[in-house]
Amino acid sequence: MDIGRPANVSFFDFVGGVQLLQGEDTRTAMPIILIGICVSGAVGNLLVLLIFIRDFRNGRGSEVKALLASLASTDLVILLLCAPVRAITYYKQTWTLGSFVCSTTDWFQHSCVVAKTLILAVTTRAKHTLVSSTATGPFYSPTWIHGALAFIWIVSMMFPIPQMLFSSFLPYGRDTICVSEMPVCASDFMKLFYKIYPTATFVVPVIFTVAYYTKTLHAAVNHAPSPQHQSKVTLVLLCLSGALGLMLLPEWGTFTWIRLGYNKPPVGLIIFAQVLLYACSAFSPVILMTMYDDVRQGLITIWFIATCRSSKQIPKINCPKTEGNGAEVGANAVANAVSQEEKTFPDVEHFWTGRRNTQVEEAQDPIPWEKGENVVENQV
Repeated sequence: MDIGRPANVSFFDFVGGVQLLQGEDTRTAMPIILIGICVSGAVGNLLVLLIFIRDFRNGRGSEVKALLASLASTDLVILLLCAPVRAITYYKQTWTLGSFVCSTTDWFQHSCVVAKTLILAVTTRAKHTLVSSTATGPFYSPTWIHGALAFIWIVSMMFPIPQMLFSSFLPYGRDTICVSEMPVCASDFMKLFYKIYPTATFVVPVIFTVAYYTKTLHAAVNHAPSPQHQSKVTLVLLCLSGALGLMLLPEWGTFTWIRLGYNKPPVGLIIFAQVLLYACSAFSPVILMTMYDDVRQGLITIWFIATCRSSKQIPKINCPKTEGNGAEVGANAVANAVSQEEKTFPDVEHFWTGRRNTQVEEAQDPIPWEKGENVVENQV
């Protein structure tokens, strides 16, 4: 990335990933790392979304689950739309995606990152109780959540607008590069903006969220009458906020460092910060699956459903039904066996032939008292 800053700009930085890198190791390793993070994170976030959708259909939704589903959707967008752009840039070592993607890629990624932070901050107002799905439909959620999400995305798309204004598509020899350069005439205002922007969209929301959930967790454990469920959900949200703050800190640090006009940070730190940004989106579903009881139980349910459907392909052995009493079942089984083999037992056949036409005479009746009335009349 040996390129000097023009004299008429206050800062100069690459957009959409570091370009003009030297070395085949970086060209090969970075796309593989980013693709691995994208695949694993996309699968995890899709599973989390399926679990939350299933909970809402079964009437087990809540305000927190609605906001966490929005967070998983944002992570999924970052992994599927933003990370592949960086992987292609690291592989090509120049910009090959056109001027439109050059102008919008950093703006779109920053919009999603800011939305993640603000969504976690809004969860501090959400309730953990279940929302019944009655007359308003299975996907019912309070109106304030729709309004809050709309406000979050509007603010998230407005703050990073300078990322789109200062991006430019420049030729560099036979290749092209995508850079962000701010003219000197706008440097004073933009330096003030780049102090307010990270503070308002990252530092303050993360500190507020972590402090709120730390205090809430302490109160739930020590003072709540039944703190078990509430403390578990609070611990999950605290871990999500802490992980987001720690893993996005290098990205925001290098971003502010460059735009305030200080010396350019090392290339390794810039690449590490970008990898951590995508790893944060892949790590959030891991926290939910391991710590959130509802998500873990939903994951087990999905596993059992998938296992049972695959087991249906195994051929079944039909066992004879035992309806009725045992004698009838045994007789039917013997009859079927005899008819199939078409054999008779000679001793049994002789026995029934000898007994079939036998008639018992009255004189040989072994039970004479049944005729006791006739005997008495003859004697008289």
